[in-house]
Amino acid sequence: MADRRPIAFRDTRFAQSMAIWLTDAGVTPNGLSKTSLVFAVLAGAVFWAGAATGGAGGALLLVLGAAAVQLRLLCNLFDGMVAVEGGRAAPDGAFWNELPDRASDVVIFAGAGLATDSLALGLAAAAMAVLTAYVREFGRAEGAPTDFSGPMAKAHRMAAITLGAVVGAIQLAWTGSLVLFAAALWIVALGTLFTALRRAARLLDWMKTHR
Repeated sequence: MADRRPIAFRDTRFAQSMAIWLTDAGVTPNGLSKTSLVFAVLAGAVFWAGAATGGAGGALLLVLGAAAVQLRLLCNLFDGMVAVEGGRAAPDGAFWNELPDRASDVVIFAGAGLATDSLALGLAAAAMAVLTAYVREFGRAEGAPTDFSGPMAKAHRMAAITLGAVVGAIQLAWTGSLVLFAAALWIVALGTLFTALRRAARLLDWMKTHR
């Protein structure tokens, strides 16, 4: 499908086998989309709790948050595969595919902001993530090709915050600081702002040549 986010992992034997297993087990795409939000809330909560706890325990919580972020992405991957390859798409699937995604970005980045004493920065990163998705969906509504370009598309944002959490966990355990986690959040916020602007510019160029 042209409107699917290009993900190389989708074509692996493991992903295909897992999608078949989930389909056969009766798991629904909407259920997976909702579960992705549960993992996102867990990630944001343990990021915050990890910073408050500090030490080795706090570091472990940050790693748990990083894992929850990746589980969120896996749910996002398999909801589409079960819907498309498994033939289990629902009439309201588009709603559940998008709304939990937007809410997930907000709670993950808000949690990271709270963890680094920079709630405003976390909310700014969340706002830019929502804006990039809005530009993409607005463009699609106008008939433009779906734009999943980066440099901070969803997969890139989640990779950056996951790496930041893992490195931050090491730093927290050794020094009690989360400067590197905060740096990762800055990279996400600024990179996502650039992505939103880039997508907007590409969309404007398309509209000028197709109207």
